[in-house]
Amino acid sequence: MSDSSPAFPPIDRGSVRRRLAVERASTSARIAALSRDFDGIVEANALVAVDDEHDPEGSSTAFERAHVASLLAQASDHLAELDRALERLERGAYGRCERCGEPIPAERLEVRPAATTCVPCAAGRLR
Repeated sequence: MSDSSPAFPPIDRGSVRRRLAVERASTSARIAALSRDFDGIVEANALVAVDDEHDPEGSSTAFERAHVASLLAQASDHLAELDRALERLERGAYGRCERCGEPIPAERLEVRPAATTCVPCAAGRLR
């Protein structure tokens, strides 16, 4: 299937690059905010002698710290996915499924601009 076929319309590289840049900036801002939150939690705990096992607030503080750390890891992973999407765009591979080579629907790329698989391959991966 050629890139100019109706099933795989040409990609406006400039538009995709801008969309990825906006998403990347948003994700970077989220990482910065979560990092500040995490640092604040750690700093607040350092000021108090907390025994997580016996302090009734300790377990909720530990949960909050773990929750923010998890969100931070997810945001960092998403940033790496966006960087890989930019690399695929530069190589001319953006918008093609990495598993089967078929086009990734524009609607999927709109929702998940860093998507690497088409819907059927993504569904198969979850099973």
